[in-house]
Amino acid sequence: MPITIAAHADWSIDPRKRWISVARLDGAGWHLAAPAPVGPVETLLPRLRAQAGEGTVVLGVDLPLGLPRAYAARWARQPDFPSFLRALASRPGFFAVCDTLDQLGPDRPFYPRRGLAGMTRAAHAAALDLGGPAGLSRACDRATAERPAGAPLFWTLGANQTGKAAIAAWRDWLLPELAGPAPPRLWPFEGRLADLSGRNATIMAETYPAEALRHLGLKLPGSKRRQTDRAALAEPLLARMRRLAVRFSPDLGAILASGFGPDAPGEDRFDSLLGVLCVLNVLAGHRPDFIPDDPWIRRWEGWVLGQTALPR
Repeated sequence: MPITIAAHADWSIDPRKRWISVARLDGAGWHLAAPAPVGPVETLLPRLRAQAGEGTVVLGVDLPLGLPRAYAARWARQPDFPSFLRALASRPGFFAVCDTLDQLGPDRPFYPRRGLAGMTRAAHAAALDLGGPAGLSRACDRATAERPAGAPLFWTLGANQTGKAAIAAWRDWLLPELAGPAPPRLWPFEGRLADLSGRNATIMAETYPAEALRHLGLKLPGSKRRQTDRAALAEPLLARMRRLAVRFSPDLGAILASGFGPDAPGEDRFDSLLGVLCVLNVLAGHRPDFIPDDPWIRRWEGWVLGQTALPR
């Protein structure tokens, strides 16, 4: 069945900062709606599937899908990441964030719950027996020639961290969905997008808005936290949407012109739009559905949709 819904959810531990942009395929091409709150997570995938009819949903999510290979090699007992994730339903303690290094272990890898003087990622990795701090990162988290490194999965301190969002999403959303009657198919672990499409299917892929900017050939003139800097990208974003043959609602046009609004969630609305354009860019063939030929990436670490640059 064809892909009829393309979407991106910008995730956060705070439900007020979770925004989604949804594009629907109709007879004239893709129609993109204005960003909207994600709403109740337990109904998110059923709502998207209802919009898709019998077609396929591709949902990009701005959160980690995968485990560092050093952790998987030492501690995982399942054949791949989707199996590991399903098994966490019987290990609720896995999501408890550690206060101190001596609490860390294979069943409690997230750290630290609060900042203390002298704590380092090197000590975190050593306590998990992962060698140096590089052992905390997946290949797609590492720096490439095109961008700096992202945050490692299990680190939960500071603005540059993804651990808390991963905990909230895995525990409260993905585990119930994977145990439900229509579990999502996880890219790239279960195959390429074309392989995973099917009647009423939902494909979930990791997407990264900052990576999407590069894929679209754009550069933010300043900070995404500033409304004026976001507004400066309105015309370039409109040009990219025209290239992708994307029509959009009047509400989205107004949001673009306003720089996604003056309030704090403006950057989240901005990221959700970048994410869905990343998905549409891949579906249009402007970026490849690339998965590195590395069994660790394909089974355990995962990858970012549309990314072709390998780590340094």
